Amino acid sequence: MTFGTLMGAIDASIVNVALSQIRGAVGATVQEITWISTGFAIATVLVMPLTAFLGRLFGQKRVYMVSLGLFVVGSALCGLAQTLWSLVFFRAIQGFGAGALQPTEQAILRQTFPPHEQGMAMALFGMAVMIGPAIGPTLGGYIVDNYHWSWIFFINLPVGMLGLFMVWRFVHEPEDIRLANQAGAAQVRKNFDWQGIALLCVGLASLQYFLEEGQRDDWFESRAITAVALVAALGLAAFVWRELTAPVPAVNLRLFKDRVFASGTVIGAVMFSILLSSVFLLPLFMQEILGFTAMESGLALMPRTLVMMAITPVIGRLYNRISPRAVVAFGILCTAAGAWLQSHFTLQTTSAGVITTLLVQGTGFACLFVPLTTAALSEVPREKLTDATGLNSLLRQIGASAGLAIFATLLANYTTTARHSIAAHLTPDRPEVMARLDALTAGLLARGGDAVSARLAALQALDLTALRQAYVLGFEKVFLLTGLVFLCVLPLLLFLKVKRLGAAAGPKIEVHIE
Repeated sequence: MTFGTLMGAIDASIVNVALSQIRGAVGATVQEITWISTGFAIATVLVMPLTAFLGRLFGQKRVYMVSLGLFVVGSALCGLAQTLWSLVFFRAIQGFGAGALQPTEQAILRQTFPPHEQGMAMALFGMAVMIGPAIGPTLGGYIVDNYHWSWIFFINLPVGMLGLFMVWRFVHEPEDIRLANQAGAAQVRKNFDWQGIALLCVGLASLQYFLEEGQRDDWFESRAITAVALVAALGLAAFVWRELTAPVPAVNLRLFKDRVFASGTVIGAVMFSILLSSVFLLPLFMQEILGFTAMESGLALMPRTLVMMAITPVIGRLYNRISPRAVVAFGILCTAAGAWLQSHFTLQTTSAGVITTLLVQGTGFACLFVPLTTAALSEVPREKLTDATGLNSLLRQIGASAGLAIFATLLANYTTTARHSIAAHLTPDRPEVMARLDALTAGLLARGGDAVSARLAALQALDLTALRQAYVLGFEKVFLLTGLVFLCVLPLLLFLKVKRLGAAAGPKIEVHIE
């Protein structure tokens, strides 16, 4: 089942590195091309909370296979698309398929494996979820540099077909879950929650659009963004009221009464906001400020992926031996320490300096996902696991989108402020400024230019130097802020108290269902 989750996680980020090539192929503007990512994100979040609802009506295994099939078909259509809006439509089809993959896999893994093996099961799931966004940009960069952009979609086809065959052959729905879903389906059909589904679609689609497009349109300076934010707030408020009062709600929000589930889900949302922001901001810093190529920045990010791959299974193995709160606390501290180290980046930072911080941060991320996911679902009844995993995945997705939107906006604001502060010191009455300007002018004159052109070029070079330094200061503040925000979730660990089993607790339970 991890094939589908891995492809969905990779596809959320792999397209970003190919936007320039796609834009030229379909004749889109910079503003229009962003809909390729926005459409996918909106479709994904709409399906996540409805996974349990669909599973009751049609069966969890069927929902997973149909979703994976839809994702594969959407991938093929995206690779064949010739116009912008056909590509946006096909990306939405991909998103509808991807939305149910993570929640359904989590639920089936928890329902199939006995308690003492669930830590390792969640470790394998966590590797797919965390590694996907990390390797997506690197893989996309390699494909775009060496092949046609359509291959970022076509590579999903063989993997997806293999995943479909393996799920059909080896995955069996537990008998008690199948019977519970049949009983739940009968209730759903008698009290179909059309209002809740409609409010959910309006509220989540508006919220995701607000998060994806707000920064580009200057947030509340735009009337359209303001209107969308108002619709999202009213729609989600009405949705919550409806689900808490409906006889058979489409989304079981009462699960948040479980303090362990609520705290684990919130910490996970913050974790993904930091992870996705780092995946976006750090390559931007390396390419725009340090002058790395896309491939060089991708290779510099690989050590974090490798350390996550190495440590995550170890954490899964140790889950029943060490308190989840202790592991999560250590992971938070490592992640914050990595952010603090990143806040000291300068124009002289080398690949080795970047890799050092990523190793620390990768260790932190690896220590977070397994205990958070496993502990958050530890008190949820088996028949409600799909409800819980849908909400858990939704909050992670919203957290990632919100984190990226907030930190990208803060980066722009911090950079503007820093540039104004630096410009205030670049005045003609300062000898060091005039000395630097004269040196730049002399160097340009030595290359054969006239005095006026050389002076103008020297002023432009000085302004560019100030801008680069302003960007460095802006990135430093954002990196530091990500660490401080993560430290703020430490008090939530007080609620993350779960019962632990010994390593050998209970016999292995083989479950085969059809």
